[in-house]
Amino acid sequence: MKLSQTGMGVTKLNNLDEMYPGQSILLQTGQLVQYGAGLFGYNTIPLLVRRNIEKIITETLNKYGCIEVLLPTLQPDTIWKNSGRYEHYIQEGTMLITESNKGTFCLAPTGEEAMLEFAREKLKSYKNLPVTYYQIGEKFRNEIRTRGYMLRGKAFPMLDAYSFDKNEEDMSKSYYNIRKAFLEIFDKIGLKVIPIVADNGAMGGKKSEEFMLISEQGEDKILYNEQTGVGLNKEILDREDYKTYLKEEYGIENLDNFKEIKTMELGHIFQLGTRYSEMMNGKYINQEGKETLYYMGCYGIGVSRTVAALYEQCIIKNQKEEPCGFVLPKEVAPFKVQIVPKIENEEKMQIALKLYNELKEKGIGVILDDRENITMGAKIKDVKILGTPYMIVIGDKTEGDKLELEDNLTGEKITLSFDEIIYKKWL
Repeated sequence: MKLSQTGMGVTKLNNLDEMYPGQSILLQTGQLVQYGAGLFGYNTIPLLVRRNIEKIITETLNKYGCIEVLLPTLQPDTIWKNSGRYEHYIQEGTMLITESNKGTFCLAPTGEEAMLEFAREKLKSYKNLPVTYYQIGEKFRNEIRTRGYMLRGKAFPMLDAYSFDKNEEDMSKSYYNIRKAFLEIFDKIGLKVIPIVADNGAMGGKKSEEFMLISEQGEDKILYNEQTGVGLNKEILDREDYKTYLKEEYGIENLDNFKEIKTMELGHIFQLGTRYSEMMNGKYINQEGKETLYYMGCYGIGVSRTVAALYEQCIIKNQKEEPCGFVLPKEVAPFKVQIVPKIENEEKMQIALKLYNELKEKGIGVILDDRENITMGAKIKDVKILGTPYMIVIGDKTEGDKLELEDNLTGEKITLSFDEIIYKKWL
C-alpha cells in the first residue's frame, strides 16, 4: 500500500479520550469513522486487522470440526415469536424492526432461532449428530447505552456458533471442544483471556463461561483467584444456590482468595440444554425411531469488540508517557513493515520502490510512505499511528544494499541485506 493513494496527511493527536485512547487515535486519524452512536466505518488497516482476526477464528473452528454457514440478518418476526423471545426484545427496546407490506422483519440481535430453523431441516436423524455450525456476520442491538466506541455498539460483527447433540453428555463434550478452540483463538490473536464462571441469565440453560480480558477499560467486575487462575462473574453470587452451583459445576468451595478486578468480555459460551428445542420444536429421530429434542450449546465472540480490545492493548507511549500510536502483533498486522524513504533523493527512492515491489511479490504486507512535502520525522511518527510492527528508513545513512530494520515495539535495530529482508530472515 502506498500512503500517497490513501489521502493521509500529517497526523496530529489532540485531547485523546483518557479511557479509550486507542480507539480515539483511530478516530482522530481517520482509521475509524463514526456515523452515529455505536455505528462505525472501518478504513483499510483496521478492516484488514478485523479480517485477519476472522481468519484466525475460521481456521481454528474448522480445525475443531465446526462447519461454517451464513444466515440472513434480516429475519421474519415469526421465527422470534415461535421462540417466545419477540415480545421480550420488543419491550426491552433491543430489537430493531421494520414494517412492510410483506410483514414485519427484524434485524437479528443474536442467532439461536435462525440457526435452529436452519438445522432442523438438515439434522433429522441421530446419524447427523453431533454437529456445530458457526457464522461470522453482522448483529444489531439498539443499545440504549453505547459505551467504549466499538466495545458496545449498535451494529457489530460477531462469531456465533451452535452445537446440536443427542444428549447432555454429548452437549458437554461439544461445549468443552469449543472452549478449547476459543482459548486457542485468543492466544493466536495475542490477547490473554481467562474463562470465568458466569450466569446463563436470559439465555437459559445450565452452565456458561465468559472469556474475559483483564483490563481497566472493562465494564465488568469479576472475582479472580490469581493463584489458580479461576474467576467468576459477581452476578453468580445473586443466585440463591450459588454455593451449591459453584461446588458442583466448578469445584469452587471457598472464595477467600478471590479478589475483585476489572475485565472486558470478549466471548461467552453456554450449555443451553433443550430450552430452544422445546420452544421451537427442534427434534431428531433417535436410534429407537422416536422423536427426541436436540441438546444445544451456543458460543459467541464479539469480533469488533476484539478488534477494539486489541488496539487498546497495543498502545505505545512517547517520552512524555502519552499515547502516541500502536504496535500490532505480527500475527494480525496486515502490513508487517513500513518503508520510509527520503523521496527527494532519487537513488534512495529507487531502492525503496524496488524493496516495496519485491516484498509485495513475496506476499509480505508492506507500506511505502511516498507522500511528498512531509518531513522524515513526521513520517516516522506515522509508522506508529498505523501500528506497523517494523520500519525501514532509507535515508542519507543508508549505504549499498545494507538496510536497517527497526522493531517498533522494542526499538531494537538490526542491519540486513536487501536479500535477507526479501527472503524473510527477520519475520
